[in-house]
Amino acid sequence: MGTSNAVDGESALISAVQAGDTDLVTILLHEHSDSDYVDAAFCLAVRMHAGHIAQLLLQYGADSGQSRPDDLIALSEAVDSGSPALFAALLDHGIRGRYPESELLEARDLARRWHEAGVEAELRRRTGSRDAVVRRQVPDDEYNSVDECTLGGTTVRDGHGAILTYIEELLGVRTSFEDLMDRALTIADQNHPTWGGVTLLLANRRDQETWTAAAALRTHPDPSRRLFGAEVLRCTHLLDWSDEDAFADPALDMFTSWSAEETDLAVLTEVLVALGEHRDPRAEVSLLPHAGHPDARVRRAVAQGLSALSSPPAFSGDARTALLRLMADPDAEVRKTACRVVAEGREHDPVFADAMAAVLDDSDRLVQLSAVYGLALHNDERCVEAARLLGPPQRGSLEEEGYLDAVWRYEWRRDGR
Repeated sequence: MGTSNAVDGESALISAVQAGDTDLVTILLHEHSDSDYVDAAFCLAVRMHAGHIAQLLLQYGADSGQSRPDDLIALSEAVDSGSPALFAALLDHGIRGRYPESELLEARDLARRWHEAGVEAELRRRTGSRDAVVRRQVPDDEYNSVDECTLGGTTVRDGHGAILTYIEELLGVRTSFEDLMDRALTIADQNHPTWGGVTLLLANRRDQETWTAAAALRTHPDPSRRLFGAEVLRCTHLLDWSDEDAFADPALDMFTSWSAEETDLAVLTEVLVALGEHRDPRAEVSLLPHAGHPDARVRRAVAQGLSALSSPPAFSGDARTALLRLMADPDAEVRKTACRVVAEGREHDPVFADAMAAVLDDSDRLVQLSAVYGLALHNDERCVEAARLLGPPQRGSLEEEGYLDAVWRYEWRRDGR
């Protein structure tokens, strides 16, 4: 593969990986810069314990199978790092077959020791240091964050629970619902890979035993357990692609009544997100009472949830009123979400177009762009001048590119090309 030559050569991608600059790596990959170096960059990212970057490189075509064993690191080293993204990169499909079951079992036992002891305690045992542990939150991959702990010159992330869950799944081990829930609740953070890995694993079981255990948490006094149960139930329905869709009606019945009773903001938001994934008038009836909720996260869930109900020819009158109100919400993320829902709805009412035009001078650029996007989809000429004033998309922003590309497509349609 010539990894050493590639690293020694002049390459913007290699330099970005060496600098640990995830944003620049993303931009260069999107622009297909230095594509000849992508395999070497993957090996370098793994050796640097840069799991997020290694995952990005795999997404953009890095072939892990081209690496030699000495180009990478041992599974045990990846476990010790505590980075689920790094560990998963080492078990990419291109090289997964290199690892015998015995090595996976050793990795599982090591991950369990870290998880059960706790990162700080295990760090103290290994380093012998009595100093204070320095802890900071860092992104581990595109969607999840972990705590990174440093003591005695050693830095470790706290993702061992996620690594353990991943290995158990590979080995075909069916860990009990209670043990997996306890594992997730040691973190109790929806943005942590341990929580996400556990909830997705349970949801993918799609069996009555798991459904019943998750549903029983609805009345639990601990909001963290209610949140866990709600997410497992939501994802069980969301990930069921079978024709039977056996969990659709039970989920809708569960979440419609739950939404009227829940007092915890995080749990209520999860319940409303779940409702928004159902194309049923009962979901809208349960969403709309929360459109004026004082918390922006709840209002954002309502706005997003109404999008699933936009496939009929028109929004209901109450949904129209709510969306117009949410497009003028004090929170920029709520305004952007409502704009996008209206933009992608099938109802091209001039009232909606005028509401989007009204936020073209919004203080938030992404709200402006979502309005431009909506006007373009609604074949409204006002999108052209607004896009010109906003200028080109920011480099590397796929979201901005997508919004502005809609204007180009509108002009193509308008001019009959």
